[in-house]
Amino acid sequence: MFERFTRDAREVVTHSVARAEKADADAVTEEHLLLALLDQQGTKAAFAFSALGVTDRRASVETALAEGRRRGGLSNADVEALAGFGVDVGEIVARVEEAYGPGALQASKRSKSWWSGHRPFTPAAKGVLVKSLRIATGRGDRVIGGEHLLLALTSGPGVVSEVLADHGVTYQSLERVLFPVRA
Repeated sequence: MFERFTRDAREVVTHSVARAEKADADAVTEEHLLLALLDQQGTKAAFAFSALGVTDRRASVETALAEGRRRGGLSNADVEALAGFGVDVGEIVARVEEAYGPGALQASKRSKSWWSGHRPFTPAAKGVLVKSLRIATGRGDRVIGGEHLLLALTSGPGVVSEVLADHGVTYQSLERVLFPVRA
């Protein structure tokens, strides 16, 4: 599959691994893929972010992603669903952080003594790579670009797709910007 990735898509994967390493994360996540896409300039994904106004609101995106991490990866939709059962996620997070410190519900950090030289991708991040192939194939594209990765990030549930949607980046808005219908 990776032989079909364009240079910008390969850079996204490479930079997402570097972001995970810098954050001392156990694995590369969808969030790392998104942040690597946001770092790019001069690509179709960068054009889409600019056209949809995300480039100017990057800090807001990063804040929303951090809040999702703080809640242990629960999206706002998850929080609302739990509230329907009488579960106050905000209260739970506050109590856990009071007892164990800020960020206690965030994904665990890898042990400093552990080192394999390889940072694995989470199942969700792998799913994005597979979806990007399906999206490219479904569009009749012969290569997988960063724009396909971005479309894949918007196509499923979770914190990343929710944060993107909250900032006006949905699958449909991306299709309109990236692949306008010509009459």
